[in-house]
Amino acid sequence: MISMRNVSKSFKDKTVLSDVSFHVAPGEIFGLLGPSGAGKTTIINLLTGQLEPDSGELSVDATERELGIMLDMGGLYPHLNGLENLDLYARIYDLPKTKPQEILDKVGLGEDAKKAASELSRGMNQRLALARAILYSPKLLFLDEPTSALDPGTSKGICKLLRTLCDDGATIFLTTHNMDEALKLCDRVALLHEGKIVEQGHPEALCTQYNAMRTVPDLEAVFLQLTGVEL
Repeated sequence: MISMRNVSKSFKDKTVLSDVSFHVAPGEIFGLLGPSGAGKTTIINLLTGQLEPDSGELSVDATERELGIMLDMGGLYPHLNGLENLDLYARIYDLPKTKPQEILDKVGLGEDAKKAASELSRGMNQRLALARAILYSPKLLFLDEPTSALDPGTSKGICKLLRTLCDDGATIFLTTHNMDEALKLCDRVALLHEGKIVEQGHPEALCTQYNAMRTVPDLEAVFLQLTGVEL
């Protein structure tokens, strides 16, 4: 579904990505893990066509209309309420009139559908941005820190929703620095540090490989062991 081969990217004299390679199989949840500034958002921008690589090759097996993208809270209209925000996109994709409310219910915003986006908390706006991304049941979802501003209970609900979407056939590529969440949610992960992939694989397998002395799997400890950096 997604392939990156030896991709590098610089901005002026600063190297942001260096020789990055990974692939994402259809129907899996793939997590790109690393601290802020590691290059996670740049990779999403490359894969969604917003940037071009300086070198290397990349491919995404989905058309523009088959992509769902959540980059922070972009694409929302603050003066419109949640229902109106989604209705704009529902009309573009010729979806049933009931679809926006259905999706708002799924992300826990059903009772706040008539509130303007500008009146919602950061976490609620984040859920609204997610609702917009999944509105038309995309084949491939790109999610940049989808639970970063959410409380633990809401995060758990969103993770359950993402797993359901994956079970229904979607492929999900997400970035996060929440190692515990990635361990529970992702089928495979890649660990990104200073623009380089330092390790990748099944999260539990990585924990088994690097956490030999631990009884509880801990991806954060793996990252520390590989990079010397605490998250």
